[in-house]
Amino acid sequence: MPYAADEDLPPAIRHHLPAHAQEIFRAAFNHAWAAHAGDPRQEEAAHRIAWAAVKRSYEKSGDDWVPIGR
Repeated sequence: MPYAADEDLPPAIRHHLPAHAQEIFRAAFNHAWAAHAGDPRQEEAAHRIAWAAVKRSYEKSGDDWVPIGR
């Protein structure tokens, strides 16, 4: 199920990722969801792809996600 807005993201994502990372996650998830239509593992693939997109720009530092290079 694609997410219309960042507020629709699962709580674990909304509460742990900064706003920009949430935008990246949502956009990547929605694109992957459409690209994998008909795949029985559509949701799993979309989540994996979305997390990979976030990890290209953000890294975990302690309990926080921060932009890479900070």
